[in-house]
Amino acid sequence: QRLLLALLVRGTVQEQHDPLSDFCRRFAQQTAVVDRKLYIDGGYVNYNPLSQYPANESNNGLLYADLDVDNIGMPQEYDNLTKPADVPDVNGGILWPDTVNKILYLYGGEFSQGSPQPFTSWIYDIIYNTWNKTTPDATQAGIQRASYGGGVTVEDRALGYYYGGWLSNGSVPNWGSEPIALSTFLTYDMLQNTWTNSSGIDSVGRAEGVMVYIPASDRGMLVYFGGLQTPNPNGTVVAQSFEDILLYDIANSKWYTQKATGQIPENRRRFCAGATWAEDKSSYNIYSYGGLAFPEGVGYDDIYILSIPSFTWIKWYPTTADPGFPHHSMSCNVIDGAQMIIMGGTFPNSTACDVPQNYGMHNVDLGEQNAEHKKWLRFRPNITTYEVPAEIISVVGGSATGGATLKAPKTGFDNADLQTYFQRVYSPTTRLPNRPIPTQGSAKNSTSDTRSTPVGAIVGGVVGGFIGAVILAGILFWGLRERGKDRSDGNPPIEEQQADIKLPESVGGHGWTG
Repeated sequence: QRLLLALLVRGTVQEQHDPLSDFCRRFAQQTAVVDRKLYIDGGYVNYNPLSQYPANESNNGLLYADLDVDNIGMPQEYDNLTKPADVPDVNGGILWPDTVNKILYLYGGEFSQGSPQPFTSWIYDIIYNTWNKTTPDATQAGIQRASYGGGVTVEDRALGYYYGGWLSNGSVPNWGSEPIALSTFLTYDMLQNTWTNSSGIDSVGRAEGVMVYIPASDRGMLVYFGGLQTPNPNGTVVAQSFEDILLYDIANSKWYTQKATGQIPENRRRFCAGATWAEDKSSYNIYSYGGLAFPEGVGYDDIYILSIPSFTWIKWYPTTADPGFPHHSMSCNVIDGAQMIIMGGTFPNSTACDVPQNYGMHNVDLGEQNAEHKKWLRFRPNITTYEVPAEIISVVGGSATGGATLKAPKTGFDNADLQTYFQRVYSPTTRLPNRPIPTQGSAKNSTSDTRSTPVGAIVGGVVGGFIGAVILAGILFWGLRERGKDRSDGNPPIEEQQADIKLPESVGGHGWTG
């Protein structure tokens, strides 16, 4: 009865505000890409008109943007996926994608409404449109839910990583004290359903920075930078300088630090970033966007590139002293190494909606692969390879396909191991699924009909004890999903060569041409 009531309440809330047609802004969501779909979970939403609905409301649903369906220059978004009421709605968490087994793992975050529940690991099965809890392994004992840490997935090894983050009243039941930044490094093995909570690089707590993966060394490396740290016993929060880059070598399970040079970004937190690399992996280029200023200020609307292994920061956008539209708590998703979709963010000094026709999505052409060498451009599904842009080539040498000549920091590597690691490149092996994966059309996909969703085998000891809740949720929300399906087909695609396409009403002001 309580579950039914909760589902009814959730359905009522969703009917009050349509997540697509009433959209104004979103922020602090967790996102992941699997099979040409960008999934969007949790976070906060502002509805249109903002003057009438100023509250930051919890996003109670799971949505996705189809990268192959155009909506005025951006992927079309859909709201017809299942999310039962007992699945937490969190902000500042992470979705670890298992792209081979078609599963999303939800970890961390602060509860957007109500008191936090004890930590439980949830998964979303993309094939069957169902949410389930994983069976707790003995290694899960003592794991707590952290928020706003640096997280990343190493897909060829099916490992999810999470560094630092906050423990607080929003993430831990009965916390009852000031937030604490963690210094720990969490690893989740998706195939074995096991957790490892190990020490980070030192005992300093860190949060609100980013972590990305690059295929360097023997099994890849993790790169962390930015955000906040608490180096003193009294818990005083200070900035983590963008000059100090933290590196984790996966093969050797060792941490390192490296000083960066160049145009060092101003201190900031709650920004987002994505990594790509030259065809020959002679340079790994991490694009960092926006963020909230620290210790004070409204934030930034800019793009910096950290080029590795030279460890050089390059200011890429804007090229003039333009404050733009500062915002923070957005998400960055690199698509095919060539484009990066920046979604959402909260704007401290603006009350305008964030391109509501595109649901707050903006696209960066990471290699400026367009006639006018523009950085902000409509999303193009056919751009599937990365070209190193001129601004990076002018610093590290080489060409659009690689051949970088600056292969070490100007001040040298801080540890001799790093010089060895960056002389190697990692070519991941193909991982096979360990559960049956239906061929296209052989399983009835949830986006076409969720009333008769089957429950399939789930890896990692996942249990299916919530089938009834899923079916009940499907019945309650069916009418809303049908409206979403009808509405989402209403925008005709733009012509491929159409000129002077301008971004619709936007707080970001990033226009493009065709």
